[in-house]
Order: sequence, then C-alpha cells, then structure tokens
Amino acid sequence: QVQLHESGGGLVQAGESLSLSCVASGPTFNTYAVAWFRQAPGKEREAVGVINWSGGSTYYERPVKGRFTISRDNAKNTVWLQMNNLRPEDTAVYYCAAGDTYSVRLDDFHSWGQGTPVTVSS
Repeated sequence: QVQLHESGGGLVQAGESLSLSCVASGPTFNTYAVAWFRQAPGKEREAVGVINWSGGSTYYERPVKGRFTISRDNAKNTVWLQMNNLRPEDTAVYYCAAGDTYSVRLDDFHSWGQGTPVTVSS
C-alpha cells in the first residue's frame, strides 16, 4: 500500500479551472491504477475517473467527461486531476485512491488520501 496526499482544492467560480494533485509515498506507486472520487454533502462517494499504472489509459464518468483530465508522472509519484469549466454540481470533497485494478469501483482501491475540498460558486 501507499500513503496518498491530495492538494489543490479551493473556491472557484463556475466556468473556472482547478488542478488537484495526489502525491504518493512508497516504492510501488508506479504499479497501481489511481482513481479520483468525489463526495458531495449528503451524497454517496462517486467515481470521477481512473488512470492505469503507466498513464496510457484513462476513463472518465459521464458527468466530467470532456471537462476533466487525469494524468500522472511516476517519476514524481504524482497524479493530477485537471478540472476545466467547473460547475456548481462539481462541488465536493475530492479523493484520490490507489489500487491494483483499472477500475472505478470503490472496493477495488486499498489506499486513500484524506481528501481536498472543491467549492464551485454560481
């Protein structure tokens, strides 16, 4: 397992952009898929998207497809979530998670960060 730490959250206006970072500690980070999830107040945690171990494959859930981009640099033990054209409904705490499977199922991920809050005002 790895330790994950997210950063970059904040308050933005609708239509603006924000970039989140997920920095990992541990020598095996480059073997794991990394997914981003989010949890809005009063709602269940949901998947945003996932990137495979090499960065060669990504998948996005429909609400963010075309607006969000996940990338990684294994040499820096870092995964990014670039969020463009943000909407008020994107307001949530965003989490990164590492796992052995290229998946967006919560149960497939064994290491989680503490989350970083994103608020989008209208």
